[in-house]
Order: sequence, then C-alpha cells, then structure tokens
Amino acid sequence: MLFVRLLSSLPFWVLYAFSDFLFVVSYYLVRYRRKMVWKNLKNSFPEKTPAELQKIEKQFYRNLCDYALEMLKLLTISREELAKRMRYTDTAAAEKFKAQNQSVFILASHHFNWEWLLVASSFSYPFQSDFIYQPQHSKFFNRFSLLSRTRFGAFPIKRDEVARVSVKRKDILRGIAIVADQYPGYKKDKKYSLEFLNQETLFFYGANQLAVLMQFPVLFAEIHKVKRGYYEVKLVEIAAPPYDKNSHVVVEQYAKAVEKLIREDPTTWLWSHNRWKKRHLHQDTVIVKGSTTPTSA
Repeated sequence: MLFVRLLSSLPFWVLYAFSDFLFVVSYYLVRYRRKMVWKNLKNSFPEKTPAELQKIEKQFYRNLCDYALEMLKLLTISREELAKRMRYTDTAAAEKFKAQNQSVFILASHHFNWEWLLVASSFSYPFQSDFIYQPQHSKFFNRFSLLSRTRFGAFPIKRDEVARVSVKRKDILRGIAIVADQYPGYKKDKKYSLEFLNQETLFFYGANQLAVLMQFPVLFAEIHKVKRGYYEVKLVEIAAPPYDKNSHVVVEQYAKAVEKLIREDPTTWLWSHNRWKKRHLHQDTVIVKGSTTPTSA
C-alpha cells in the first residue's frame, strides 16, 4: 500500500499524462473490452452512425483511463482539493428533508467519477453520509476501496447487512448512497425488468424495496463532467413517501434519470460493464416485470 500511496501523491498533470498513455495501450493495443463496448453502444443508440459511435467510444476510453488515475488519487487528495474538483452545486432537495429530520436514500449511477462523488459526499451532504457496498474478492482492492471511501467520515454498510445496520442506525439523520445501475448478477437478487436504452434491462429491485420498507425519500445524484478532473453534482428528488407496498416508482424513476443522464453525455457512463447479460432470467429467483406485483418465480 505504501507504493500505491507514493503513486497517489504524484501531481495531477503527471497522473493525466499517464492516463493518456494508458488510453493508447487500452484502446489501440490491448483493445480492452472493445467488442463489449461497441455492442453496448450500438444496441443502445441504433439511431447513431458508426462514426458517431466511434467518437463516443474513444472519448469513453479516455474518461475510463482518467477514472482509474483519479481513483488512485483518492488515497492522498486533500478535502479542499476534492471539494474544488467534485462540486455539489445543488443540495436543496437534501436540505428540505434535513429540515424535516428525514433521512434519505441517494441513488447514484456508474457515471465518472462516481468514486469521487461518494467520497466527497462525506462533507457535501447536509447530514451523515452512509454508503452500501459489495465486498470485493481481492483483499487488496477491498482494503483500497474502503480506505478511500471512508477517509472523510463516510460510513460503510455491507450489502448483506443493510437491514440489520439500518435498524441499528435508524435514529441517525443520514443520506444512504447506493450505486444501483449495474447488472443484478446474484441468483438471490430481486430484479426489475423494463426498457432502458432501447432494450430490455434488469435493475436491482432491492433499492426500491428498501425505500418502500423504510418510507425514505429518494434523491438521484446527477453528475456532470465539466472538464478533465472537474465534476458537478446536483441532488434531484425522484420519489417521496408515502409509498404503497407494491410501488415500483423508485426503480422506474431511477432508470429514467440514469437514461436521461446517459443521453446527455454518453461518454461518461461505464460501457465496458457487461450490463445486458441474460443469466438468471429463468432461474429460481424473483423477477419483477413491467408494473406488475412482485411474485416469486
């Protein structure tokens, strides 16, 4: 970890120079997940020409390489520097619920740079910042991730311990952050099916269930890349209680918000993720379709 910290302490201009080199290697030489990225882009934007898609693809890889080096920087970046580079420009929705002594869920997406967004939330929310995470198989990356995300006071909650920890911390006014747009890959995951970017897509249903169970308002962290190394975030209210026990409003409004953000700038979303896998579609798990009542398969 000492060597990683030494790399992290390098100035941004050095890190971004290395990012430029990494782009050439990953895009032209290694061709990292190029087939996957191209398939995802082509299926998501059938109206765009190959030239338009290639332009998006190249800029995505540049952003991806920047993300990797920016994540490394999290180990040593100062609070002041991060606050300057990851600006929460509108937190009025959060302030409203704080005045009501009401905790909230804050749903984020895999837009660059979501790691900076989570870390900066520690001093940008008007209340305590909690986040839900899935432990990684690699002990090194798990430790690195937790060290980075908790540097300024955010509280980590393991995905499998959400219910227990939520009860334990129910009297703490907080914003609970979840990055919830990845493929719900575990058999036990409850899934919600809807049309997203011109194709049938499965979303985690757990965030919806938690919001309904706890009757929490839900905000979406709308992030925009202003320029290299600088981002702005706006917290947008997408759902508020009371919810009916069978309500799907949270997952549906979240999917709409994520798609809107992707269409505004397709280059800043994580296209290298295998988002549209089909496994578990017909296995013994819970699949929620359209706007119907959840049922067990």
